[in-house]
Amino acid sequence: MSLLELTGLTVRFGGLVALDGVDVVVAEGETVGVIGPNGSGKTTLFNALTGLLAPAAGDVVFLGRRLTGLEAHAIARLGIARTFQASRLCLDLSAFDNILIGMHARRRTGLLDSVVRRGRLVGEMRAAIERASHLLALFNRDLPRRGFERVGQLPQIDRRRVEICRALAAGPRLLLLDEPSAGMNPEETAELMRDLRIVRDEMPGLSVVIIEHDMFVIEGVSQRVVAFNYGRKIAEGSFAEVARHTEVRAAYLGTETAHA
Repeated sequence: MSLLELTGLTVRFGGLVALDGVDVVVAEGETVGVIGPNGSGKTTLFNALTGLLAPAAGDVVFLGRRLTGLEAHAIARLGIARTFQASRLCLDLSAFDNILIGMHARRRTGLLDSVVRRGRLVGEMRAAIERASHLLALFNRDLPRRGFERVGQLPQIDRRRVEICRALAAGPRLLLLDEPSAGMNPEETAELMRDLRIVRDEMPGLSVVIIEHDMFVIEGVSQRVVAFNYGRKIAEGSFAEVARHTEVRAAYLGTETAHA
């Protein structure tokens, strides 16, 4: 069953076509890798999906509902969460605080509860901390004990884990990961792959779309791969099929090498 359907998705920046008539389908519970050289339209795809950019043409349909024209916060409430290539964590806040930010759209208490129904507010906050602890423990059993520490004090791999946990805290049906291994060494990258497999096992109905330049990660976690170049989808299939595709090899290696 398809969770997400993109049809003819086009994004323009003046005369520059950043996405050119892209068609992509993501099934429920599927992990899809997105690859392509810098500037090929990968992050633009995520920005169009999440309402940060308005498409010039085409449709985005999620769970049978058109997302085109919706604000980013409305799309998030429908069940799409993301991380960013450049970390958007609040480094001066604790790991727990950052994750609780991801739960904001699901909160049932507000200012009035803090005044006249404090028990309800305290109960919701206690449940939120328990949920945050559970998510952190999926990746590293020691992380919940550091939940009240400033996230800026954590190593890079744990910051990425907090960022993924913040996205998962929203209870999404679709998780978009934009280069989660950026800035990591090979050992941390291997840990990230293990983390992503844990997420898939823990939440089998969750669909994941991951942008990565590290082909080791893409091959290790993706069930299907989509390749972009100059805003166009140039290949789609298994990692092996896409890796030997002529246009993909030309995009990464140059035309002469690809035909050698």
